[in-house]
Amino acid sequence: MRAVVVWWDLRYSEQTIDSLGEYLNDGAARRFSGVHGLVLKFWISDRGADRWGAVLLWESADAAAEAAMPSGAAELIGYSPTERYEFDVEAVVEGIHGLAEQGGAAVVP
Repeated sequence: MRAVVVWWDLRYSEQTIDSLGEYLNDGAARRFSGVHGLVLKFWISDRGADRWGAVLLWESADAAAEAAMPSGAAELIGYSPTERYEFDVEAVVEGIHGLAEQGGAAVVP
């Protein structure tokens, strides 16, 4: 498996963490549920540093490289991620939790 982490520095964008969160809550997150090879995607933010990002878990490095991704944050923010990191994933485990699944996307306020 392969993990990809992307960050945008929002200081140069008209978008904010709040506006991007509204974008996700309006259904944008669900568009990623049909991406082949994508195991999991979650969105992250850092209000103190005014950054927005995502962590994507792929079934393989090839899947990450070849995926046809829906348009999303880069178009709204106005530029590509300011940071991007890729890692091999050695193991994954899911614990017991109470988050409800909502049609392939759990959006937590």
